[in-house]
Amino acid sequence: MKLPKLRRTYCPTCKKHTEHKVINQKTKGLNATHHLSRGSQARTKKRGARRGHGNLGRFSRPPITKWKRTGVKSSKKTDLRFTCQVCKKTHIKGSGTRAKKIEFQ
Repeated sequence: MKLPKLRRTYCPTCKKHTEHKVINQKTKGLNATHHLSRGSQARTKKRGARRGHGNLGRFSRPPITKWKRTGVKSSKKTDLRFTCQVCKKTHIKGSGTRAKKIEFQ
């Protein structure tokens, strides 16, 4: 996907159309950082730390190493940041589109 380095678009701070420098911010996926996902909870549980009856949900699923990665996307969404050349403020527009490679020209 080819995009221009500079784009004339609306700046919410200046409240008018100005030149903006476009950059693609690298994003971390929610799955990698989410602390309440089952994978991260299973890793943080210490052996023998919990007492009580039953298996506490430990053995109701196969081990993490056996999980299949179903529904994996082939590309990440673009996170385009627009920096105003007048007031130097950065803002984001829209949710982005999926693209394997982005090239600024």
